[in-house]
Amino acid sequence: MEWIPPEALVKGRAAVKGRPELYTSYGQDMAFLNTRPKRAWSGGLVVFALVVPFLITDDLLQLLATGFVAAIGAIGLNIVTGYAGQVSLGHAFFLAIGAYTGAALSGSETGRVIGFGITSLPIWLLASGLVAALFGVLVAPVAVRLRGLYLAIVTLGLVFLGEHVFREWTSLTGGPGVGRPAAVPELFGVRLDRDSAFFTAAQQLYLVMFVLLVIFAVLARNLVRSRVGRAFAAVRDRDLAASVIGVDLTKYKVLAFAVSSFYAGVAGALLFVVNGFFDPGSFNLLLSVQYIAMVLIGGAGTISGAIMGALFITLLPRITRELPTVLPFISGDATGAITVFQVEAVLYGVLIIVFLIVEPRGLFGIWVRVRNYWRTWPFSY
Repeated sequence: MEWIPPEALVKGRAAVKGRPELYTSYGQDMAFLNTRPKRAWSGGLVVFALVVPFLITDDLLQLLATGFVAAIGAIGLNIVTGYAGQVSLGHAFFLAIGAYTGAALSGSETGRVIGFGITSLPIWLLASGLVAALFGVLVAPVAVRLRGLYLAIVTLGLVFLGEHVFREWTSLTGGPGVGRPAAVPELFGVRLDRDSAFFTAAQQLYLVMFVLLVIFAVLARNLVRSRVGRAFAAVRDRDLAASVIGVDLTKYKVLAFAVSSFYAGVAGALLFVVNGFFDPGSFNLLLSVQYIAMVLIGGAGTISGAIMGALFITLLPRITRELPTVLPFISGDATGAITVFQVEAVLYGVLIIVFLIVEPRGLFGIWVRVRNYWRTWPFSY
């Protein structure tokens, strides 16, 4: 009689009953998509996202593309705040660094602002991330010596410093109220911001931003599952204990800021491309608060939560713009006593407070509870 390994019997029994497979090794437990339901859901979402451009209008596609780009930036902030535990309110500064680096590299050499004429998207996108990461490394040594409220104040100062510099550096930014053209999204000689024979500009940008989001999300997920990610978690949970067990606090805090700034730089450059125009005043404290809201509402310490939060916050203005038709005392422009822009700013704060009190794990926590309920149904107690 042939001998059958016990793990094969366990796997076979689990497969017959339709339950998630039991793990017999550490590698199986740490696999990227370690269960059939995860693989099915992930594949289904990718297929659905690729079909969406042919089902909805271009204005909605541009909004979703903006959400995908915001998700890349939110993942970066989540790495330094959610995983490494370093509070940062200066994310808008690094977004601006990436946006203007990309615009300067791809801008016209004969224009009124600085330009180098490098229109290839991979080149200026990588450069935007690297320049932002460089600034993150320069800031990190100061941040390493601080934590909590003091670190938040220091990173907040970057936002006001950046606003002043970009407002005065008109040869780079174009100046307040004027701005400059966005980076040219050219890939393999094709301009993505112009209609082609098969796709509209909105469809092309949507697909490219979705692919980039998948790439950066997978990279971030693999990073936080690695030795580096475990070191981040140790620093976040108790930095003194992490130091005692041999974690180099300076090294990993600097690395967290560098990776977070890289993601922010990439997101800033892409955000500039999708929206087409940015004023130096756009990179303000409210933008940093929006990204904090994305992380906290989506779920701190989770890549999926950052994506959920980014899409939620990006789609929120689309809903608030309809409020004047329902509530007449809210004005749709900046002339009324109560405007939709003020309502949006208030909503960010209210949503952060509500989620921190009611559901600290954010939208991802809600999804986990729903998933666990149906996984054990009908024995959901």
